[in-house]
This record gives sequence, C-alpha cells and structure tokens, in this order.
Amino acid sequence: MKGRKRLRLQKGEEKEAENDHLGHDFGRGSDFRIGERDFAVETDDFTGSKRLRYTIEEKGKAKVDCGGSQVNLDFDLNLDLRGFEKDPVGGKMDTWPFEAQVLSSGPVMHDFFPDRIERNTQVENYDVSRKDIVFEQRKEIALSSVRKRQSRRKEQKLMQREIARNVAPRFAHLGPQEQMKQHKETKVKLREVDVELDDSQSPFSLALEAIKMRQTVRKGSLTGLSESFFKRVPAKAEDCNALKRDVPTLLDLSLKALAKNADAIVSLEHVPDKLRHRLSHLVSDCGVVDAHFVELLARGSPTEIRLRNISRLTEEEFAKIFSVCDTKDLTVLQLDLCGRCMPDYILRDTLARSSHRLPSLATISLKGAHRLTDIGLTQLAVSAPALQSINLSQCSLLTSQGISDFVSCFESTLRELYIDDCQNIDATIILPALKKLKCLEVLSVAGIETVCDNFVIGLVKACGINMKELGFANCVQLTDISLQIVGKNCPNLCALDLSYLHNLTDSALKHLANGCQSIRRLKLRRNDFSDEAISAFLEVSGQSLDTLSVNNIHRVAHNTAISIAKCSRNLVSLDLSWCRKLSDEALGMIVDCCLSLKLLKLFGCTQITEAFLNGHSNSRVRIIGCKTGPVLEHLDALEPQENPLRYSPLTKAFADQQHIIYDLDA
Repeated sequence: MKGRKRLRLQKGEEKEAENDHLGHDFGRGSDFRIGERDFAVETDDFTGSKRLRYTIEEKGKAKVDCGGSQVNLDFDLNLDLRGFEKDPVGGKMDTWPFEAQVLSSGPVMHDFFPDRIERNTQVENYDVSRKDIVFEQRKEIALSSVRKRQSRRKEQKLMQREIARNVAPRFAHLGPQEQMKQHKETKVKLREVDVELDDSQSPFSLALEAIKMRQTVRKGSLTGLSESFFKRVPAKAEDCNALKRDVPTLLDLSLKALAKNADAIVSLEHVPDKLRHRLSHLVSDCGVVDAHFVELLARGSPTEIRLRNISRLTEEEFAKIFSVCDTKDLTVLQLDLCGRCMPDYILRDTLARSSHRLPSLATISLKGAHRLTDIGLTQLAVSAPALQSINLSQCSLLTSQGISDFVSCFESTLRELYIDDCQNIDATIILPALKKLKCLEVLSVAGIETVCDNFVIGLVKACGINMKELGFANCVQLTDISLQIVGKNCPNLCALDLSYLHNLTDSALKHLANGCQSIRRLKLRRNDFSDEAISAFLEVSGQSLDTLSVNNIHRVAHNTAISIAKCSRNLVSLDLSWCRKLSDEALGMIVDCCLSLKLLKLFGCTQITEAFLNGHSNSRVRIIGCKTGPVLEHLDALEPQENPLRYSPLTKAFADQQHIIYDLDA
C-alpha cells in the first residue's frame, strides 16, 4: 500500500509539473500573455509543499484564496479573445483561457480552488462583452473615416464644378439653337422696356416708317420701274481709270525712301514733330525700328516720341537710351509693343526713376507691355503727375486693383483710358474708381468679358455728361439696355464702337439716333442690324458722320446706300467690306455723292466689277480690298492712328502751369 501511495504521489507531482510547464509556455507564447515576467508562488497543502507558477501583469491586481492565505496577482482583463469563441452548437469553448486550464487540471486544483472556476467564468463573460464594445468602436471609426473620405470627394467635385462653371464661358460657344433662344429672350426683355416709352413720333420711328413706305412704293407696279431701286449712268467712260490719277506726292516718296534707309539717318534735329511722326510710323510699319532710330528720336530734349513697334529693342538698349534722355519737356510718349524691353525694373530705372521724372507728360501709350505689372504702373503714376491720357491695351498682367489704384491718383486730370483686352481686369471692381473721374471723356474696354449692362449703366450715369468716346467691341454681354442708357445720358458722344455685339437689335440704333445725334465715328461691324434700321439711323444722325463701318453686316443693301448718298455726304472713311448685296450702281452713287470720301474699304465684295471701279467720278477716293496687293500698303488705312487728347488738346498754358507746379515742388 505504501508503495502504491508513493507511486501515486509521484505521478501527481509529475502531472502538476507538466501542467505548470504547459501553463508557463502558454503564457509566454500566446496572445494571453500580457506581462513581461513570471511570478512564482509557493503554497503548502495537506500532503506537502508544492510550487505553482502563474503568468501575471504588473498593473492590475487579483486575489487567489489558497488555504486561508491570500496571494495578490497582477492581472489585466484586457484580453484578446479571438481564440476563445464559443461553439454555436454545443456552447462549449474551443480554447479555454490559461487560468481555466490550470485550475481545472487535476483533482488537487479542483479541490483547493473551487471558487476560481466561477471567477474565470465571470472573466470570460466580461471579456466577451469587452470584445463586442471594441468591435463596435472599430466599426464606428471605420464608418466615420469612410464618411469623411466621401465628404472630401464631394467637396472636391463641387470645387472642380465651380471652377469649370467660371472658366467655361471663356471657351464655350453657343450653338445655333442656344443663340436663337438667347436672342428671343433679349427681344422679350427689350420689348418690355420699350412698352414704357411711346416713341412712335420719335425721329427714328418716323424715318423708319418713311423708308418702309418708300420701299413699298418702289416695289409696286405703279411706279413703272424695274426691280432695281435705281439706275445710274457712270460719270466716266469705262476705259477711264480714275485710280491712275492717285499719284503720290514728293514728300511721301521722300519719307518712304528715308524709312527704308533709316539706319543711315544721322540726325533728326530741327525736324518738325509732324514729319517725325510720319517717318516713325513708316519705319514701324516696315519693322526696322532699332536702337539707332529710337536714339535719334530721344536725342536732345524731345517733346514727343511716337513709336508703334519697338519689339526689337532689348532691355539693355532701352535702359541705355532712356536713362540719359532729357524728359522735362516730353508731353507725348508712345512705346507700343514694348513688352520685351520694359519690365518693371527697367521702367523703375529709366522713365520712373524718381518722383516727377516726367513733369510735362500728358499722354503715354504702352500698348502690348505684357511684362508691366501693378507695381510698375504705380511707379509711373508717381513720376507723371500731369498725366491725362494712357493706353494700357493688351497689358495682360495688370489687375483690377492696380487699375483702381492708378485711376485714384488722377481723379481730377485723367481724360482718356484704354484698357482693351486686359483679361485680368474685372469691370465691376474698377467701376467705383471710374465713377470718381471728373474729366473722363474717352473709355475703351474692348474685349473685357466682364463688361455688362450694369457696368455701363453705373458708368454712364456718373460720367455720361462728359463722355465723348466709348469702345465696347467684343463686350458680348451687352444688350440694347446699355444703348438705351447711353442714348439718354451721353448727348455729347462723338465716337462709339459696337463691333461684334451679337445681342444688339434694331432698338439699339433707335436709342442712339434719338439721343446721340452728334456721333462722328461709328463702328457696327459684324452685327445683326437690318438694312432698314441702319438706313433710318443715317436719315436721323448721318449728317455728322465722318467715319462709318458696317463691315460684315450681311443685311446691308440698297436702303443703306440711298441714305448714305443722301444724308452722309461728309463721310471721309467708309467700310462696306463683305456687304455683298450692294451693286455697282449703289456703290457708284455713294462715291459720286460723297465728295469728301477719301477711303472706301471693299474687302470681300466679290460682286463688284470694273464698271464701278473705272466709272465713278470721285478722283480723291482710295478704294482698297477689291484687288490683291501688299498688306503693308494699306496698314495706315486699315488702322488709322488718331492723335491723343483729340477732344481736349494740351494747351501751352496748361503746360506752363505744370512747369510752375513742378518748380514749386522742387
């Protein structure tokens, strides 16, 4: 019996040691282990001393009752229970926790730790609930990240859509259906505006009724005439070519010879400014403006320097010439196409080197200065306090803020402002600054897409009484409402450019004829005006016209020709290009009746024959466009250069006054 008992005790100790070893390895290698060291606890039972080993953590504490003594164990319940899932069928545990295995292994453990198994069951339930909470938290975090990602993508799409909506109008072109729809909407809007005014007895309406009646009578059978509106007998024989008598003068031939040999000119001293200008234009047209010719114009103390093309000049050449130029008497400075040679730092070191560097400068043209920014414009404003006219067309780097700041420096002196094709300028932003200009007479905003009816209304109501010239070419948002406001508020308007405005209708001409009867220069290129409306306008306001352009208005026909010949005999320049409904007889009548006519443009008029070209009686007229020829020969005629400050010229008294002010400041 004693031998069996000893053998049984040895087997029990080996089993306990094996369980202890398994528990030790499980605690080290499995996810259940959360501590960094093992803690040994010695307990005494009824049979003898035995050693048990447990895997513990230092943070939490748990108590185990062992024979009346309490052992404090560090224990953390934050367990990974992925390996302790219940069997869905039998409800058994696939894998038991370490303590449950140790406490349930062997009869000795079951006898000495009966309450430990119940505690393990509670721990297991706690861990299962903790697992559910962690799972829900992770699920909520994942869902929130997905929501944030979707929200971010949605914001990006909205931002891109907004950018595309703002940029699209610059590149989009309306189709025929959209154009027709917009045209109808504009007509409805204008019809509502016209209802407010009963202008049936206005000059334009009476002239329009007379033209329609005349057209009906001429087409009737009672007159006994043919289908043509009139018959004309050429004043000259067909073999007599009036154009052959257009012989150039000796002065013209001399200037052309000098222009071709500009590099051989030694000096331009004592040459009048008028001849300098003509020579400079010829040299610019030939494209041979170099540093030598610019230095000839800037030598001494010049009063005017006019150069239409200095694109060949470098920065070093420009700085060398204008850093030593005496500019105290300079009143007119034209440096067009100077983008290559005049950035801000070159302007600062030459023309705008100091305050009042240009004390007498009244007009400046920097057309095409694509490297000029707001900083250089501000420096120029400080150097030229007497400035009255400035041309900043095609200066692509200028912004709305720069124009507003510049204009605010000349509220009482600035008369002419040209900002054509400056795409970074928003018309609505510069409008408050323009309203403060007390002497503004000329404003050209051609090609600026933000020019709309509200801009024109605000500008004209503030400055319309002084307005002499307006340029709205390619301002595609304008409608007849703008012209109605112009007709009411600009009685002294002398020049108007309405080219490429497809939203205008015949009502626009009606408003102009009734309100602006002193217009001398009118451009109506590529619009949809009717032949009767143009004829009625000429009947009312054609007496004062000296320049008229109806280029590419396809509906222009015999009514317009009759009105020009009858009411616009003071015309000097007439553009009838691409008006293919005009016959030889109609053009012959115009040329024979308008004795002041010097230039007639007929590009694209393929219906014209030699009967008109050789049969008219006006020997002064110059007809271009019918025959192919060198383009440079017609450059001056295609783009005539007008003098700056043509409405309020700079007087000598004003110049002397500016010199006195400059001397006092000095």
